[in-house]
Amino acid sequence: MAEIRNYTLNFGPQHPAAHGVLRLVLELDGEVIQRADPHIGLLHRATEKLAETKTFIQSVPYMDRLDYVSMMCSEHAYVAAIEKLLALEVPLRAQYIRVMFDEITRILNHLLWLGAHGLDCGAMTIFLYCFREREDLMDCYEAVSGARMHAAYYRPGGVYRDLPDAMPRYQAQHSRNEKTLKEMNSNRQGSLLDFIDDFTRRFPACVDDYETLLTENRIWKQRTVGIGVVTPERALALGFTGPMLRGSGIAWDLRKKQPYAAYDRVQFDVPVGVNGDCYDRYLVRVEEMRQSNSIVRQCVDWLRANPGPVMSDSYKVTPPSRESMKANMEELIHHFKLFTEGMHVPEGECYAAVEAPKGEFGIYLVSDGANKPYRLKIRAPGFPHLAAMDEMSRGHMIADAVAIIGTMDIVFGEIDR
Repeated sequence: MAEIRNYTLNFGPQHPAAHGVLRLVLELDGEVIQRADPHIGLLHRATEKLAETKTFIQSVPYMDRLDYVSMMCSEHAYVAAIEKLLALEVPLRAQYIRVMFDEITRILNHLLWLGAHGLDCGAMTIFLYCFREREDLMDCYEAVSGARMHAAYYRPGGVYRDLPDAMPRYQAQHSRNEKTLKEMNSNRQGSLLDFIDDFTRRFPACVDDYETLLTENRIWKQRTVGIGVVTPERALALGFTGPMLRGSGIAWDLRKKQPYAAYDRVQFDVPVGVNGDCYDRYLVRVEEMRQSNSIVRQCVDWLRANPGPVMSDSYKVTPPSRESMKANMEELIHHFKLFTEGMHVPEGECYAAVEAPKGEFGIYLVSDGANKPYRLKIRAPGFPHLAAMDEMSRGHMIADAVAIIGTMDIVFGEIDR
């Protein structure tokens, strides 16, 4: 009798569901996965090593490029680590701006995740819907920092600048008549806060649209219910964080358990799943978008009522204003030292973590008192999730591997670093 051998299949890196840089070696019995072996490192850029050769401030833009779907959250962890070592007090207004942009980033991340996960499982419309809302939030990024994605907006001691008083507007084009242009710019007449406020009013109805498309859709349920089940015990043992952990029924959220910035001043709930499958993780993330929207709304109200500084006034860390720099020798020296040499962070080590959209994003920073980090270690949330790929996909079909990769919300910038 002929001997039965398992197939070995290369899934990715060019498979559309492998997000460009995941090589998954699958051992198959027919179409059933016996073993899944993720091969990573195809996007390794040595961020941790590069940070040792750059001043503290020069490494901020590297953080944007780690998890390039939730940019400002990665920056937040990095500047929080520096502030911890410096024992630096951040102005309250800057903390509220950070919370607001962390939550805008969370919505951005979950929208891309929902669109891509839907597309991977065969739902086309959801992708177009999600990107429609992402466009508005990208405009908020651009208004505040000048860049749609890699913002480099958070700085040690606060944020780069206060929120702008005007929103960029669409310009006249041969394809747009005056009426269309007026409609497109109708919510851009005021400040950035007015625009964000308008978005938070519109967004819950958009989330309802996504849920109408997917939540009770029988094909979506067939693709996600009971797929990639992780028990609460295993989720903890595997080092899961974020929606992957909460989807298994464990209410762990750093914003509640170890509040940072101004999270102890805003009201929100932490959604938790029951069954620990792909469907529950989908529900958790959709509810997170609603909660984030509510947090952004609270921040807008507070920021409108409380003007103030957005940067620390310690000239050892933050540059003086242009006018005082031109009028005062002392300020000129501070300015020159900061821009040539950079800040010096006291000797020591610390760990700072934020609840990024994908889970706990942490920065372990060691300083030897110089103007560069002695050592930087990044704790990426996606890394332990991908490590569980074998356990989660065993016994499932090849098509389910796509759904499981989707539910992990994997971005390789942070996994390969």
